[in-house]
Amino acid sequence: MKPSTTRIQSIDVLRGIAMVLMALDHTRDMVHDTANTINPLDLELTTIPLFFTRWITHFCAPIFIFLSGTSIYLQSLRKTPKELGGFLIKRGLWLILIEWTLVGFAWSFNPKLGFLPLQVIWAIGISMVLLGIFLLLKIPFKALLAFGFVIVAGHNLLDFHQASENFKPNFWWDLFHTASFSFYPITDQLAFLIIYPFPAWTGVMILGYCFGYFYSKDFSPEIRKKWLTRIGLALIGFFLILRFINVYGDPNPWTSQDTFLKTILSFIKVEKYPPSLIYLCMTMGPSILVLAWIENIRNWFTDKLTIFGRTAFMYYILHLYLIHIVAMILFFYRGHDLAFAIKLAQQIPFYFIVPGEGFPLAGVYVVWILVVVALYPICNWYNSYKSANRDKWWLAYL
Repeated sequence: MKPSTTRIQSIDVLRGIAMVLMALDHTRDMVHDTANTINPLDLELTTIPLFFTRWITHFCAPIFIFLSGTSIYLQSLRKTPKELGGFLIKRGLWLILIEWTLVGFAWSFNPKLGFLPLQVIWAIGISMVLLGIFLLLKIPFKALLAFGFVIVAGHNLLDFHQASENFKPNFWWDLFHTASFSFYPITDQLAFLIIYPFPAWTGVMILGYCFGYFYSKDFSPEIRKKWLTRIGLALIGFFLILRFINVYGDPNPWTSQDTFLKTILSFIKVEKYPPSLIYLCMTMGPSILVLAWIENIRNWFTDKLTIFGRTAFMYYILHLYLIHIVAMILFFYRGHDLAFAIKLAQQIPFYFIVPGEGFPLAGVYVVWILVVVALYPICNWYNSYKSANRDKWWLAYL
């Protein structure tokens, strides 16, 4: 089973879509006038455009982590388990370090941040470490597939214990399951901020790894499209049935609202922290359908998305810094000074972000588009550089 010598464009396109949408959410976080005052998914306070601006970005993390697993499988076709396992452990640890340094500073612009964030890059990093260990141990493919299914389908069983009357979360519970943006002190000056509990995401990466089998030589594009279409539709159907039953798969049951549209919003408002079974079915079903349908589509737009998909990690770092720089410029433009920024950071861990101050939603979209357009030339150059320097080992870590 030898891989193709070329990259699979549909995977890069879907990853590129996720990266572009992710920038919308992070732009909203930093320049929207309600970003730090209301939850955009709160049905009592939100608007329909604001709800869907946040909801559509729910697809980003599952796509990115799932396809990370798929890319790892494709690497396994040309590397030994020892080579790939060792690389994944080193790259995973590197990603965790980047999360605690470059990414943490990009979010805060605070050199005295005082906490180590455990966000999406952490979840990817620790999942890579674990998958690398599994590969080194030569865990059989079918056993990995079963393990991934058990994690993704079964982790919501913990919701029942969490709902018990005397339940009290702790560090390990939040690290493994809940993570409601919880702080846990390490020293007097440093704490963990748990945002992404990792086991469910590790399950997503494992399933993405197993999904990569559909891109082996055992599947022609035509057969692969049939399988992906069936899987995508099955996941959407499972989401609709499981969510309608309203018993298992998400800690927050949907409820009837005062309007039909708000009831629909309640139905699709599912839990991301950690990613519930229903959340993953809702996001990955359509995503796999997109993979099936775009494999043979190539045009100007997909070519642009491919660039973002191929340079996802670099793009991720750069877009956070660029959006926060825009927020900083707007902060000073509105007449604030550095002393106020420092004072403000005592209340929220970000410099230059004032709760209740910012653009309306239309302005968020303008800034988002400008950010994506500004990053394209850099990502395009970096993609060309990587393609021309495949012999440079360190590029595999960027």
